[in-house]
Amino acid sequence: MPNVKFDGIDRRILAALQREARLTNVELADEVGLSPSPCLRRVRILEEAGVISGYHAALDRKALGLGLTVFVGIKVERHHDVQATAFREAVKTLPEVVSCHLVSGESDFLLQVVVPDLAGYERFLLGTLLKLPGVADIRSNFAIQTVKAGGALPLDHLPPSSTSS
Repeated sequence: MPNVKFDGIDRRILAALQREARLTNVELADEVGLSPSPCLRRVRILEEAGVISGYHAALDRKALGLGLTVFVGIKVERHHDVQATAFREAVKTLPEVVSCHLVSGESDFLLQVVVPDLAGYERFLLGTLLKLPGVADIRSNFAIQTVKAGGALPLDHLPPSSTSS
């Protein structure tokens, strides 16, 4: 992202939208101390710059019957070949995988998998994960309790504009 600078109002807009994305523009403007038109302009600029990439509903996994979260470390055979690319593309299509990260350490990839229960994970592991291209090893870690999830991004580090508020 090319040299985006954030002033105090931008930070307040981002913090408010992270906390409650359903705020109306009038509510948001009131909260950050702007009138509605300039507030909407700033939100549009943040969207166009890719800082705000979308608005999402937070769903309760357990209420939806998705009570098991598994962190899956996957080691692949080779990183820079057709199989590695095929692995990455295949993982993107799996609805059970809610996040996938290329990591350093014992695993090459760390997946966050959400399934109904242990039997559901067994079906996913045996029927899908083990069949992905290039998989050499899989290590599963089961979440016992979620202490914090979906936290807001820390905004204190954002580069200031020359006209900080």
